Amino acid sequence: MADQVLIVDDDRRLSAMLAEYLTGNGFRVQAVETAGAGIAEMARLSPDAVVLDVMLPDMDGFEALKRIRASSDVPVLMLTARGDETDRIVGLEIGADDYLPKPFNPRELLARLKAILRRRNAGTNASPRILRFGRLEIDPASRSARVDGRDCPMTSYQFDLLVALAENAGRTLSREQLMDMVKGEELEAFDRSIDVHVSRIRAAIETDPKHPCRIITVRGAGYVFARFQDSDR
Repeated sequence: MADQVLIVDDDRRLSAMLAEYLTGNGFRVQAVETAGAGIAEMARLSPDAVVLDVMLPDMDGFEALKRIRASSDVPVLMLTARGDETDRIVGLEIGADDYLPKPFNPRELLARLKAILRRRNAGTNASPRILRFGRLEIDPASRSARVDGRDCPMTSYQFDLLVALAENAGRTLSREQLMDMVKGEELEAFDRSIDVHVSRIRAAIETDPKHPCRIITVRGAGYVFARFQDSDR
């Protein structure tokens, strides 16, 4: 069955254009104009992905995203009219999988949607091997990470970033290498986005995210996933 996309944007012309374009590319599409309607449709439709505008009439997209994340890890692509890097970072920090500044080419939005859906679906073809590092357990097949049996919630992008780091434990990876590993195709990205995602992963898996022992910053080079930390021994 075709993937279901929920568009939450009060620009009717834009939503209609996107709905027509995405439908023509094999998606099922539902469009609503307010955050409240979008949250209600989330419960009814259980969409495969959400396209969420930052500027909405009843509440901003950031607050809407927080409410979505309270009950769902559905991939979310945020739209921002201002194209401000601060908006992008805030969106990533609270759980967006990707962002796209307006105005944009519908082909790029389609490419980004396909990328986040591909990451979500990667678990169906993932190796059954569970990655274990002391108290941390990463299961690519179920796309879950746990510390002492406790689930560590994160977005699909962040999970894939964690797997990329863990599968290369002990090897320093640059931001560019990580973006290539996780994105799967060349789309606009900026180094700070990787830093934001790593910060969110640390908040999920580290005992003290401000003094990380598992994902270490290598100044001027990137990040390295530590094979061992004191609590593993």
